[in-house]
Amino acid sequence: MAWRSGQSYSTDLRERVLAAMDGGLPARTAAERFDVSVSFLYKALKRRRVSGEATARAQRNQQVLKLAAQHAAILAEVERRSDVTLDELRAWLLETHGLEASLGLMHNTLIRLGLTLKKRPDGRRSRIDRTSPSGAPLGAPSRVR
Repeated sequence: MAWRSGQSYSTDLRERVLAAMDGGLPARTAAERFDVSVSFLYKALKRRRVSGEATARAQRNQQVLKLAAQHAAILAEVERRSDVTLDELRAWLLETHGLEASLGLMHNTLIRLGLTLKKRPDGRRSRIDRTSPSGAPLGAPSRVR
C-alpha cells in the first residue's frame, strides 16, 4: 500500500504495524515489510504511548465552500446573462442573497462550476494583409510607401 498525500493509512495497517513492533520487529524492517516510512512508525508509537490512540484522526483544514448553497442560482444567473462580469455578478449576489464575495472567490466559484472565462469567440482574422510585415518592429506600417 503506497501512501498518498492527504490520505491516512488504514486502521488495519496501523494495527498490524504496531503489533509487529510490539513483537520485537525492528523499525526499519517493519517499515520495509509494510511499505511505510520509519518516521510514521515512530510517530504512531509515540501517539499511542501519549494518548492511547492507534487510529487515524479526522482530516483537518477541510474548507467549507461559502457559496455552495448558491451554486445553482449563480449558474442560472450566468446562463441568463452570459456577458455578466465578475463585479456585476458580485453586486447581484449581494442584492439578491445578501452575501459579499471577493473577486477571487467569485472567480474560483465560476471555475468550480465549469463556466468559461471567455465571453465570445475570437474575431475573424484579417484576410487582406498582415498588420505588420514579418521582421518589422512592432507598430511599423503594414506597407512601405
